[in-house]
Amino acid sequence: MPDVRRRALPDELLVECAGTPVPVVLQVRPNARRMILRLDRITGVPTLTLPRGVGRAHAERFLSDHAGWLQTRLAARPAPVAFRPGGIIPVRGEPHLIHHHIAFRGTTRIEAGSEGPVLVVHGDPAHVAGRVERFLRAEATLDLTAAARRHATAAGVTLGRITIKDTKSRWGSCSARGDLAFSWRLILAPPFVLDYLAAHEVAHRLEMNHSTRYWRHVAQLFPRFREAEAWLNRNGSGLHLIGR
Repeated sequence: MPDVRRRALPDELLVECAGTPVPVVLQVRPNARRMILRLDRITGVPTLTLPRGVGRAHAERFLSDHAGWLQTRLAARPAPVAFRPGGIIPVRGEPHLIHHHIAFRGTTRIEAGSEGPVLVVHGDPAHVAGRVERFLRAEATLDLTAAARRHATAAGVTLGRITIKDTKSRWGSCSARGDLAFSWRLILAPPFVLDYLAAHEVAHRLEMNHSTRYWRHVAQLFPRFREAEAWLNRNGSGLHLIGR
């Protein structure tokens, strides 16, 4: 009798886009109801989510049928932006030139330049990226702490610890004890976006869900919440590519 056992799926499959083989990572999700092709919002890597039981041949046909969609998305994805001398990065939504001084010591700081704000970094060139990130994390801590405390006062709630992380799946979180956590990358966005995320998490001190009543609290704390959500939907994935 012929061997009819299903071959194990590989970790990735290749699909041709504009004459170039593109690797697509495969992920099997038991609760998935259909195949979903997307670009990972952090790495930009194409990923195909499969329900359990889908075979290789079916997955390959799906990728072939969607090669045009994938090619368009790959061409449109933003390029990573490294923290390097001469690079331009957003800080509070405004472009800043990274200017490196090697001859003397000094704190990382923002100065006014002839063509716009300049982020000045000192010391060994090998440490520029780390110093830029530490500076941005510190600025994010200041802005988010101030915004969260202001919204907590307006809402009449107390807060626990406020921590800054490099979260990949969400911009912020609120625990049942009132501890808040935020992505430091919010300091790259315009201030109203950071302010919205602070209000979003503080509102969870009133409702630990996303019910209609919860969104009423958000609207009271931050009336521009829809505008901020729209900005994140358009630009949020690009923030994860900065500094990589």
